[in-house]
Amino acid sequence: MTVQLLKLATARASASSRAQQLAFDSAIAITVVDRAAFQVLATSLPEPTRHWLAAMNFTGAPDSFALVPAADGRLGQVFAGVAHAAHPFALSALPLALPPGNYRLADDGLTLSPEQAALSWELGAYQFDLYKARKRAPAELLLPPCPAAQRGLALATAIAATRDLVNTPAEHMGPEELARAAQMVALQHGAKFKQIVGDDLLKQNFPAIHAVGRASTRAPRLIEITWGKAGAPLLSLVGKGVCFDTGGLNIKGGDGMRQMKKDMGGAANALGLAALIMAFKLPVRLQVLIPAVENSIAGNAYRPGDVIATRKGLHIEIGNTDAEGRVVLSDALAYASEGQPELIIDLATLTGAARVALGAQLPALFSKHFDTARDLVDLGMKLDDPLWHLPLWAPYQVNIESSIGDIVNTGRTPLGGAITAALFLEYFVPENQDWLHIDLFAWNDAPRPGRPVGGEAQTIRTLLAYLEQRFSSESD
Repeated sequence: MTVQLLKLATARASASSRAQQLAFDSAIAITVVDRAAFQVLATSLPEPTRHWLAAMNFTGAPDSFALVPAADGRLGQVFAGVAHAAHPFALSALPLALPPGNYRLADDGLTLSPEQAALSWELGAYQFDLYKARKRAPAELLLPPCPAAQRGLALATAIAATRDLVNTPAEHMGPEELARAAQMVALQHGAKFKQIVGDDLLKQNFPAIHAVGRASTRAPRLIEITWGKAGAPLLSLVGKGVCFDTGGLNIKGGDGMRQMKKDMGGAANALGLAALIMAFKLPVRLQVLIPAVENSIAGNAYRPGDVIATRKGLHIEIGNTDAEGRVVLSDALAYASEGQPELIIDLATLTGAARVALGAQLPALFSKHFDTARDLVDLGMKLDDPLWHLPLWAPYQVNIESSIGDIVNTGRTPLGGAITAALFLEYFVPENQDWLHIDLFAWNDAPRPGRPVGGEAQTIRTLLAYLEQRFSSESD
């Protein structure tokens, strides 16, 4: 952790708390401003400081900072510009840019909540270092302990763990390794874990998951985590866990296959959200389902033109083996629906069409209820964890009708591809079942403060806030 929560000295302080107080007092102060706040504050600054900041061309612009020397030439103070005080990445430009050492937030300037300070600092310090040593140690931020700071650290920890899962190459993050990661999450929170592996999927009626994953030397599986008290409302999270996607017999080109280690990004995000739900003890019974497969090529691979069975009893004609995610999700969604949960949320790196429509930063949201979708979009904008509503446009169902099966896994046209994929999934969710489908990228394709290129947690802060509002009010 690069955020240290210090128990500061009181009148009856122990030696350790006095030492922590000394460390806090000697830490370099960071004055946080936006453009407007800096214009006001600048008039009251000492003249040498004002001239120095002018020479550094510091104006309080977001993600900018200026180092101000003390009289002895050492670093005396930092001014940091932010977009606004509630931004989740307010301080993220600092940990890997400031000189190593201890820092604290100054009393002047804008006031950041302990949650935003802890979250943004930790995310700014994130580096994926499994294979390559860190270039440098991040600077450390000292904060007094409080529940809000602890919450910020918990959010950052879940986001970092999600990123790590997505960033890990498929060689070390296959279906078995993903299951181990899920089991670790379950153990950390006292949840139950089980998995159905290989040919047992056929015996227990998960034929679609088996069909997609059977060509790999690494056995497909359905991972399940359950947690919570009996009698609480049931919440089911379903995450697409395609640990690598060659495209199958409809093989991808080299460029299309290059980042397919991230095709389990939905599963990673589901695990990150589940960890937060359990850590914050939401009043729900939680079920997490991850169909974990590798879409490989071998003599027993499923083929274009095949018709495969599903748990629900519907038969899927395979138009393209590269549309495998919706196939494995069909069994998981059908299984989740059998428990009649109050809400099902599936997260999946499902379609390139969603990326063409919305780009890398905006996951596509599908919901049966427009008011829920609007609430989630508004909440995502407020939290800077956005998603955008696309419709479950029923007239497009004609594009996934099959002449020899109940449904085909590819549309007749590439137009509206994210919508037809969502409509495909809707076949496996009962009409009266509340359900959210999120088609996300799980990847940063360009660096921003606190968001380096690579795996990303998308929508889990927004979904957590929505679930806290929804289920806390129902338990009151």
